[in-house]
Amino acid sequence: MNALQIAASGMSAQQMRVDVVAHNLANMSTTGYNPRRADFADLHYQQLARPGTVSAQDGSMLPTGVQLGLGVRPASVSAVLGQGTLTETGGDLDVAIEGSGYLEVTLPSGTPAYTRDGALQRTADGLIVTADGYQVAPGITIPSDAREVAINADGEVYAFFTDQVQPQLLGQFNLVGFSNAKGLEAMGSNLFLESPASGPAMVGTPGLDGLGMLRQNYLEESTVDSVREVTELIKAQRGYELNAKVITAVDQMLSATTQVR
Repeated sequence: MNALQIAASGMSAQQMRVDVVAHNLANMSTTGYNPRRADFADLHYQQLARPGTVSAQDGSMLPTGVQLGLGVRPASVSAVLGQGTLTETGGDLDVAIEGSGYLEVTLPSGTPAYTRDGALQRTADGLIVTADGYQVAPGITIPSDAREVAINADGEVYAFFTDQVQPQLLGQFNLVGFSNAKGLEAMGSNLFLESPASGPAMVGTPGLDGLGMLRQNYLEESTVDSVREVTELIKAQRGYELNAKVITAVDQMLSATTQVR
């Protein structure tokens, strides 16, 4: 009986669904996090009688045939992209992206990575980095005697000094866009890597070429909808229980078969 394997594949799929929901709920407070969604597809079918086959009995054509499914498989786990709510923090290096795009950071290996987490910091030398210490491109350093830092919507970083009336331009942040942002490879720590599915990184100026704007003193909240995730959790739990009941029913049927005298 194929029902055992079919129900087992259903239990495995619902377990993966629960894992995805648990990951979303765990990241409810993660800056710039977009929830993931698990998608599934049915497995191959046993073609006992293909649709359109001519019946040998009277020569008529079978309208539907006999096709027996063999279960379910995971098709993808993709990000549900969306703009999170911008929350004011007051931090002079907190930057939220209002619209599409990613900040580019440089990993210790020299590989570029991308993030929407704008909770930036400065090193002892004044270099602007992420919370994990990765340099934010293009590598802007804040002088130690700067009394205030301002970042405008175009990504320009200005420093104000006590003995100067006009601010000094330190550099400008760029934003990076992708033709398929869902195809980015997640590596943790709010970082993503370019992949063949995402397409090449397209570096641009904030506010141009469809890219968003920067908002200083703000951070982007997670877009996780807790009510929706709990609903998905309940549905996955019920689906798991139903597949488990199928296995129980099949086991009872097999037991009845072995007891036939």
